[in-house]
Amino acid sequence: MILKRYIEEDDDQIFDLIIVGGGITGAAVAYIAAARSLSVALFERKDYGGATSAATSKLIHGGLRYLANGELKLVRESLRERRILGNIAPNFVYPLPFLLPMYKRWKGNIWKMLAGMYLYDALSYDKKDTWDRSKKLQNHRLVPRRKTVRLEPNLKMENLRNSFYFFDYQSIFPERLTLAFIKSAAEYGAKVSNYTPVEGFIFGEGNRVTGVKVRDSFTGSEKEVRGRLVVNCGGTWADEILNLAAGKELPEHRVKRSEGIHIITKKIAGHHVVSLQKSDGGHMMIMPWRDHSLIGTTDKEYFGDPDDYRVSEESIDEIINNVNENFGRKISRSDIIHAYGGLRPLVDDQTKGSYETSRKYEVYDNANDGIEGMITVEGGKYTTSRSLAREVLRQISAKLERTLSDSVSDNLYLSGCEIRDMRQFMIRQHLNYTDFSRNTVEYVSRNYGTESRIVFQIARDEPLYAEVVSHDGEILAEVVYAVRYESARTLRDIMLRRTGTGTLGNPGREIIDRIATVAAELLGWDKKRREEEAASILKEYELY
Repeated sequence: MILKRYIEEDDDQIFDLIIVGGGITGAAVAYIAAARSLSVALFERKDYGGATSAATSKLIHGGLRYLANGELKLVRESLRERRILGNIAPNFVYPLPFLLPMYKRWKGNIWKMLAGMYLYDALSYDKKDTWDRSKKLQNHRLVPRRKTVRLEPNLKMENLRNSFYFFDYQSIFPERLTLAFIKSAAEYGAKVSNYTPVEGFIFGEGNRVTGVKVRDSFTGSEKEVRGRLVVNCGGTWADEILNLAAGKELPEHRVKRSEGIHIITKKIAGHHVVSLQKSDGGHMMIMPWRDHSLIGTTDKEYFGDPDDYRVSEESIDEIINNVNENFGRKISRSDIIHAYGGLRPLVDDQTKGSYETSRKYEVYDNANDGIEGMITVEGGKYTTSRSLAREVLRQISAKLERTLSDSVSDNLYLSGCEIRDMRQFMIRQHLNYTDFSRNTVEYVSRNYGTESRIVFQIARDEPLYAEVVSHDGEILAEVVYAVRYESARTLRDIMLRRTGTGTLGNPGREIIDRIATVAAELLGWDKKRREEEAASILKEYELY
């Protein structure tokens, strides 16, 4: 299907639900609500999944460290959702082995860690209940020192005792996974619109919210959209949206913001995640991703304006120092190919330290704040977004006084993910597209799933679009697909969230210009706009 921007449509429909925010939380709520036959409109002020949802470690995990806080319910929920996301988005979510080395001077109790591993296995008792047999996970095992060194020869060897080897999942492209939720919602009739900020609220009797005022960021056109209920899924900006509705600051809903950054280097570890304990007792990870190493994350509270956030020199140096102190292979700033960061929303009444704070969530009926007709979501993490959406729907059902049909979100594939057996799917793809390189077939097939046939057809229809523009085989046809089918409107959308051409660092001015030229032809940009777009993506690679 073609993803359209609702702000461009001439429509005065009254919706059951208006969702503010197009990150993973808003996308999941829109999907589940639309699948339950509610009429839904979703507005995102920038691009879908472009903020917190893009600044992840690209993991779908149970949250092993939350066991230390006794948060068994959150861990169990996360492990269940890990399995479900592996089922409904099989081309995006894959098993990934973890190596957790133990040292003689390890900060903590190794017996407690061992008990935690057994508990983690027990809480994921349904991990083998997968639609695709290749997604079944094994239990953890304790690996002796000699085998640990064979698995990861770049570990710091001094005082190395042994290691734990266990599995979680990796999401190979979180931005496209978020988009799959958006597209799934649209297939059920939801109206969605990126680059459409909510600039005000419409009120009826009793200070009840009855709609929103939105603006098209490109044309400046404004529109009033009416709805029976508004759901604030603003994530990092949720408190600002709520304050806009209230007309004043509501300190009891202040979002606690945690900064998390990652750096990307050439590959310095194996095909598993290496989880290392830092001197402060926290952990950092070296993760395999697209034949590179993804390293992070920082986890400290951020107090500034979220709109002013940028990756800092201090945070990058923190990661470099942690690698050099705890890993055998040293790195420096010159090894950094790319760095990215973002702010995670945390529930404000949780623990004082950002690292110790869990990723639980809260759903508030803002009638308690004097604003009837509005619900606000605070906190949460990517892995539990679908489960959070189901909780939101329970409150929506009560507010609308409607009995909603049963959820289907754990039983149906997401849009473009309708693949029962990934191994067989990939075999067929390689047989069907022998006119493309193996790398191209691998990359396009996994990141576009069943919709990859359209991408390949675009390239076959116009050989110019078969040109390869990245080391792992991406082609210009993906740029065409992003604009025609996926509502991409800027070069940053195309290179950072629809394709991966810009997510491994600066691909070079020649590639940027090739992509910008194709985008300009499709979107009608003049020379000045094309240069502005190229300058914008180049700014992404300025580290500090």
